[in-house]
Amino acid sequence: MTTIYFIRHAQPNYDNHDDVSRELSDKGLQDRKLVTKFLAGKHIDVILSSPYKRAVDTVADFAKLAKLEIETITDFRERRIDSEWIPDFDTFCKKQWEDFNHKLSDGESLKEVQNRNIRALNDVLKRFSGKRIVIGSHGTALSTIINYYDNTFGYADFQKNRSLMPWVVQFTFKGHSCMGIEHYNLFELLLDK
Repeated sequence: MTTIYFIRHAQPNYDNHDDVSRELSDKGLQDRKLVTKFLAGKHIDVILSSPYKRAVDTVADFAKLAKLEIETITDFRERRIDSEWIPDFDTFCKKQWEDFNHKLSDGESLKEVQNRNIRALNDVLKRFSGKRIVIGSHGTALSTIINYYDNTFGYADFQKNRSLMPWVVQFTFKGHSCMGIEHYNLFELLLDK
């Protein structure tokens, strides 16, 4: 069995509109300690991440504790929306979940995001079969992965988890077959414990 913990990044600094370099907010830097607390003792073998700073920084505290390097994988990056900042994200987002092929002129559809994330995940399953893996991820990218294995996961589920940062989703695989998906709200699970 291969166990993968996808870690949706902690709260970013929304004043930085550059998707690649957007760092964690002060709250995000504090909240990433919940990720470290959750993963400690889980015998993680490998840490991977989207190359985006907020994803890497969310798992960096744990990587330091575990004395593991973080390997970035470009295809685990978040969806590209457009060249411009989208002020009405909710309307755009709903359209994308209603039509997985919907995209703006310079952006990606959810289908494209899902395809590249699943391609990267299949490569990880091949390279690290039988290992316990952490992957620093993003809300939309992670949601499309969940949807791939559980097509009942849709817009309402995405919205429910949209403000949950960090968020952990554990996948268990036998070969390339997904045997189970578990969601963890670290604030409910670990805060004040």
